[in-house]
Amino acid sequence: MRPLGLLLVFLVVVAGCSGESEDAGFAGLASPGKTGQQLAFLQPGPGDRVHLPEDLGPHPRHRIEWWYLTANLETSDGRPLGVQWTQFRQAIQPRAVSEVPPLPSQWPLQAAWMAHAAISLDGQHRFAEKLARGDVGHAGAVAEPLHVWLDNWQLRQQDAGSWRLRVESSDWSYDLLLHINGDPVAHGDHGFSAKSASGEGSMYFSLVDIAIEGTVTMRGEAVAVKGRGWFDREWSSQFLKAGQQGWDWFALHLDSGDKLMAFQLRNKGDVFQSGTWIPASGPPKMLNASDLTLTPLAFSGKTPTGWRLQLPDYQVDINVAAPAGNYRNSGLYAYWESPVSVSGSHSGEGYMELTGYDDD
Repeated sequence: MRPLGLLLVFLVVVAGCSGESEDAGFAGLASPGKTGQQLAFLQPGPGDRVHLPEDLGPHPRHRIEWWYLTANLETSDGRPLGVQWTQFRQAIQPRAVSEVPPLPSQWPLQAAWMAHAAISLDGQHRFAEKLARGDVGHAGAVAEPLHVWLDNWQLRQQDAGSWRLRVESSDWSYDLLLHINGDPVAHGDHGFSAKSASGEGSMYFSLVDIAIEGTVTMRGEAVAVKGRGWFDREWSSQFLKAGQQGWDWFALHLDSGDKLMAFQLRNKGDVFQSGTWIPASGPPKMLNASDLTLTPLAFSGKTPTGWRLQLPDYQVDINVAAPAGNYRNSGLYAYWESPVSVSGSHSGEGYMELTGYDDD
């Protein structure tokens, strides 16, 4: 799914800078963009497909996109450690893919960037946020070889099978080597992931089998870590509908070798649910609302931090729980982002993202 509403405040700022006056709707993405005198934004839909490696790079004809990694790691002394990194691109003006970007000396404002990073260890959660103006060199993305950056936060391809992610904040940092295994998983209809019954959605694929090793440094002390990660790539121009209040998203590695992505978007009185079941062997299976049930079990304030997920057709009945602690990312738009443990019919681990609750 991914955190579209995180840019809500940010969009107000950059839209004001650009002089754009059209009704932005929820998270600035309710309209596909102006037509006529200027180039229109493109909107994904059924029939669109994922193309690699091109789609690892930027999509200047789309309003919003992000690159996103979560990782369940373990320190050398056996303590679980969670890592998150997300980089967003918000277009203010669409640009043809073939068009040469404006010169930095022109101080262009066709796009803005935001990046989030966090680590979670021993019940402590550390979060940082960065913002940058587009097309002036401080932030950007290139598909081949992959390079996504905002200042000194860098995701860069090392070779054909590995990436390096480096993030540095005021009193913590991480330097991780990601070994990419397996094929990309295209969610929804061959990559088009609907987000409402009326058809709003995004292009969405994941790399779900990533072996990770590296170091995390906190207050000057470097700790060796290793584990596994989940990488999401998503882009759209028209996504959430007015009235949708937030979402609950899960990405889970089960010890059986199976994997699960599931989400629901909450509206007044109803929800829209979808997901992907990724078996240990065989092709991924798209999940609809009739295939899964998501039930909150435990709360931190009004935020449901414990859940029951049921997929009867796959004999899955699991409890998903955040560890003790407060895992709210308190940036421009607050949201919950935590590692989780899985118990019940299957054991495992993963990540959970929750937005739109009153105590965010």
